[in-house]
Amino acid sequence: METDKPQIAFTFDAAWGNEDTGTILDILKKQNIHVAFFMTSGWVESYPEDVKAILAAGHDLGNHSENHKNMSQLSDDEIKEELLKVHDKVKALTDYDMFLFRPPFGDYDNHVITNAAKCGYYTVQWDVDSLDWKDYGIDSIIDTVCKHKHLGNGSIILCHNGAKYTAQALDRMISILKEKGYEFVPVSKLIFRDHYHMNTEGRQQRN
Repeated sequence: METDKPQIAFTFDAAWGNEDTGTILDILKKQNIHVAFFMTSGWVESYPEDVKAILAAGHDLGNHSENHKNMSQLSDDEIKEELLKVHDKVKALTDYDMFLFRPPFGDYDNHVITNAAKCGYYTVQWDVDSLDWKDYGIDSIIDTVCKHKHLGNGSIILCHNGAKYTAQALDRMISILKEKGYEFVPVSKLIFRDHYHMNTEGRQQRN
């Protein structure tokens, strides 16, 4: 998002695996930062205790859809179903009402954003992709994020809790970003909630 403050947000997409979730949560606790986890329906069903642990640690729970489809290709009713099925599962599990949505593949348009809003959701993109899912290694993740051309005030960083090297890169990456003067805030505290649009970089800008 567009801001004068040196604030950034970490986000994790949770769509497969959870081998490193506990380690990631430990690192976030050690570094005293809060992030958002965007979860698919399958991940919620497979790892309910992790969902509870993420919430208990003070992190945002976000919706990453029921079936990880290209949302812009779906009808209004299909988009709502993709969102509400996950919403209801998390609500039943934790009594938490999610309100952050990240479209799979970053595939969104006005049609997707409008339908998500009707379901009570703010659509969240990213402007810094760690590319951790490519498994290039620890140093690659750190360099990709910390030297990213879009990194700046209001950046939202995309990681995956199930990627091979993310947990190993996380502690050093956070420390480097802190040294650069950035403050970490959860997405829920960073985003605009009205009178905004998203530019081509995935950043919110005031209308």
